[in-house]
Amino acid sequence: MVRFRLRLSGRSRIGRVAEFVPADFEVLPGLETSEFVLEPLGPEHNEQDFDAWTSSMDHIAETPGFPDGSWPREMTRNENRADLQRHADDFRNRKGFTYTVLDPASRDVIGCVYIYPLPDSDHDACTLSWVRESHAHLDTPLWRAVSEWLDSDWPFASVEYAPRT
Repeated sequence: MVRFRLRLSGRSRIGRVAEFVPADFEVLPGLETSEFVLEPLGPEHNEQDFDAWTSSMDHIAETPGFPDGSWPREMTRNENRADLQRHADDFRNRKGFTYTVLDPASRDVIGCVYIYPLPDSDHDACTLSWVRESHAHLDTPLWRAVSEWLDSDWPFASVEYAPRT
């Protein structure tokens, strides 16, 4: 059993789940499209990640999946670094998988994708994603690409991921 705390929208969901992904599942190192690149999020992304979400807080709060407005919330760069380290630790320990979304040409951080277990649900996983306001046109393409990726390459039968229109 894995004990986890999902803290993406400001509220914690604490629960226990059997292993999130099977032991023999090779966790995917990322996803590449012509519009963006996903790679595991870590503390090395701190400066760009912090700049991305703090410049787009209102936009992110209005993104499907972030309905209660409790995230994003103010935090310092050091608090953000600790949060990125927690996500990197979750990734390494296979408790959850967070990917930074990068511009393929500039390698600038333009968003984030979170894949975590969802306790007490009919879904195997909960996925949330956001893009910075300056890249709002990529929200639906990101949702579409990640949805297809989860369906084709991940071991989940059902994923909760707020649809885009």
